[in-house]
Amino acid sequence: MKLFDVYPLNNITITRAQGSYVWDKDGVQYLDMYGGHAVISIGHTHPHWVKRIETQLEAIAFYSNSIQIPLQQELADKLGMLSGKADYQLFLCNSGAEANENALKLASFHTGRKKIVAFSKSFHGRTSLAVAATDNPGIVAPVNETDNIIFLPFNDEAALQECFKNHGNEIAAVIIEGIQGVGGIVPASISFLQLIRSLCDASGAVYIADSVQCGYGRTGQFFAHDVAGVNADIYSMAKGMGNGFPIGGILIAPHIQPKHGMLGTTFGGNHLACVAALAVLEVMESEQLIEMAKQRGMYLMNQLKCIEGIENVRGRGLMIGFDVPERIKGLKKLLLEKYNIFTGEAKPNVIRLLPSLALTRKQADEFLEALTEAIAELENPPA
Repeated sequence: MKLFDVYPLNNITITRAQGSYVWDKDGVQYLDMYGGHAVISIGHTHPHWVKRIETQLEAIAFYSNSIQIPLQQELADKLGMLSGKADYQLFLCNSGAEANENALKLASFHTGRKKIVAFSKSFHGRTSLAVAATDNPGIVAPVNETDNIIFLPFNDEAALQECFKNHGNEIAAVIIEGIQGVGGIVPASISFLQLIRSLCDASGAVYIADSVQCGYGRTGQFFAHDVAGVNADIYSMAKGMGNGFPIGGILIAPHIQPKHGMLGTTFGGNHLACVAALAVLEVMESEQLIEMAKQRGMYLMNQLKCIEGIENVRGRGLMIGFDVPERIKGLKKLLLEKYNIFTGEAKPNVIRLLPSLALTRKQADEFLEALTEAIAELENPPA
């Protein structure tokens, strides 16, 4: 059977990982500044995370949600405390797409409405409704097409106000990333997030904070949306939540009360997923990783702004992007092939940095030195 190659240009096989480094099958070491799509929050194979999973495996790995799983409540309590959302309900699932799918469905249940407001260059996942709310024609199949999604320019307050003026009583939800990831590391402005809150309050629509990539401490706050000082009605989560173990979830504000049967899952909140997620929160707390992400991110961004050749450095915490001019468009490839550094990208010319929140100053400097050398090499190629 032939395997479908999701990323056909990727020819590296990683066989081992620790902290912010990974090693290929030949033993070559790479600095991971991408964290596997922002998934590795506390570092690869963190000892506490490994021990938690090993211990749980010796007891029970899985049983369905038809029985009580006390680990789910333990996770909810810890998550509520660290996120500041202790009065919310937690529904556990398996991925970010599934989290957004359930968030959008629940908003429609709650309001009895159909229309969803989403934004240009958004990315919310690859399941049906999440795809429909994603501004990427390449992944929207005919079956996903619907007249119920209203796409607006990102950070355009006038367009948002006009939309609510014309359709306010039809809108079930507004879904927005606190910082767009696939869209190129573009932060939502504080005033834009605050406007969404006020318009949703006035119309009865649900404010969904897509925190799949920009949540779990990555930006130096638990959720990137927290910078605006207002609460969303539903927060969607995944990626860094399990440090590589598949888990997702939504936090649901107290005024939204799902009825029994509205939300369900086979594998969501299983024993192994819960202990993986608990281990992440325990390490984040004990090692103060949210504050570390904030400080390390400030250092990286300040240093990046001093490097000639790259443009428009932006982001918060350890969710950073910058533009690569056409003359050095081979920068990501060179960083990987010569300097053994993984980075991400967003079309057409953005490099994304999404490393572990435990990235050290030494590792940050290692990256900055390699980046400077790589740019110089591309700017002044040998004759």
